[in-house]
Amino acid sequence: MVGVRIDPDDWTLPVTADQIVSRTMQRALAATPETRGQVILLHDSGGDRSATIEALPRLIHDLRAKGFRFVPVSDLGGFSRDQVMPPIPQSQRVFTRADAVAFFFLSTGGWTLQWIFLIGILLGLGRLLFVGSLAFAQWLRSRRRERLHSGINYAPSVSVVVPAFNEEMVIEKTIRSLLASDYKSFEIIIVDDGSKDNTSGVVVEKFGDENRVRLFTEANAGKAEALNTGLRHASGEVVIALDADTLFSPQTIGALAHRFYDPQIGAIAGNAKVGNRINLVTRWQALEYITSQNMDRRAFASLNCITVVPGAVGAWRRDLVEKAGGFTSDTLAEDQDLTLRIRRLGYKIGYEETAIAWTEAPDNLRALAKQRFRWAYGTLQCMWKHLDALFRPRYGTLGFIATPNVWIFQILFPLISPVMDLMLVYTLISAGLDRWQQPSGYSSTNLQQVLFYYALFLAIDWVSACFAFILEKRERWSLLWWLFLQRFCYRQVMYYVMLKSVAMAVRGPLVGWGTLERKATAEAQP
Repeated sequence: MVGVRIDPDDWTLPVTADQIVSRTMQRALAATPETRGQVILLHDSGGDRSATIEALPRLIHDLRAKGFRFVPVSDLGGFSRDQVMPPIPQSQRVFTRADAVAFFFLSTGGWTLQWIFLIGILLGLGRLLFVGSLAFAQWLRSRRRERLHSGINYAPSVSVVVPAFNEEMVIEKTIRSLLASDYKSFEIIIVDDGSKDNTSGVVVEKFGDENRVRLFTEANAGKAEALNTGLRHASGEVVIALDADTLFSPQTIGALAHRFYDPQIGAIAGNAKVGNRINLVTRWQALEYITSQNMDRRAFASLNCITVVPGAVGAWRRDLVEKAGGFTSDTLAEDQDLTLRIRRLGYKIGYEETAIAWTEAPDNLRALAKQRFRWAYGTLQCMWKHLDALFRPRYGTLGFIATPNVWIFQILFPLISPVMDLMLVYTLISAGLDRWQQPSGYSSTNLQQVLFYYALFLAIDWVSACFAFILEKRERWSLLWWLFLQRFCYRQVMYYVMLKSVAMAVRGPLVGWGTLERKATAEAQP
């Protein structure tokens, strides 16, 4: 046997292919003529194999040129094929096939995970450049509107509709935030959707003498029907809808109303923020609102393809809502459904970053998963309902950009992105076991590669998040310290939520709105 081991004691590292070929040829040619045959072993100890791989074809060529022949090991020993590789007994074939299947999936799985990492990084980087440039362009347009005071003299009458179901704890703060608005011409319509608590009593007791506040009660029929009830009683040219746990800043109503000076504007999405940043879960959501939801709306406003005007803060042209058929209850995302219907009528969906609303976010993972399941399931319903808009030229960017973006980045990515985290955990455990079991032959090449990909993936996240904070006015940059935990832990929650949503969608059961516990912890953040 001709042994060539790449060892730091014998070689000058890094080893080159020329060195391997030269030393192997010397040892092979030094063998005595009586030698029946030789086995050449190239042992690189699991390190960088590039030089060995480069040397091998050259070595085979040079040895053949010297008269050497390459034969199976069985020929050297004078054994038949069946002696060297005996047939597998019938009783053992199940185990061998199981081994083959296991090794196939392990090798294919590693290759697949590596490509998922690379595709994820490339898509993330491409999306950052695309969305970032569009968001920046929209930011410049908003600065220009401010300088020109666009629409400042346009002051349509506004009806603010607040659907309420068991909102006794939060309804007073919400109404007081609306009454503190610096806009003059507006009314507030509270629709009690069959509350079982004292929601209506609070409204009557606290605001019975306020002529701008009107209360309507009805049997419980769901949020969409409550909004439609408010719409029927609304007198304003513009209808603003907000959830009963949301606080408006004083300028928000005016910021939304002034944007309708453009007759092509059908709806305006406001800037929703988390108002109860009281623990880790709510801070994660505050970070998500800034870096994902508002960033996307700002970007897609540039292409007129916003897919959802949020229930927390959004304004609609009333006659257009009526023309579109009002709010429907056939999905759990009635705001997204109406947004898509108005956009398909040919109107613009805008974004107003100064229309700030502070919403009460779920403060524990159980409540968060419940809320996000409703959102995810509603999104699936809307995407399926409006599937015909996908890649339709008549709908422009809605069909070619916005809808594919939802399918890829809001539905598909949450299903596969946790694989990246699991791959990191698996690699760390595997590397630790390899180092413990084989300390002398351990190689960190695979670990270094995975860590590099994961670090690059996180770096893209960091850059994207920092850019989103640059575009936001007076946000707390300290939230960025939670980014790594937010991404790592959030993905697992979203993974569960999206799997559950897809499973529910396949099974097809009816899913209700459900209720979230209100704690009246939302405040306008300084």
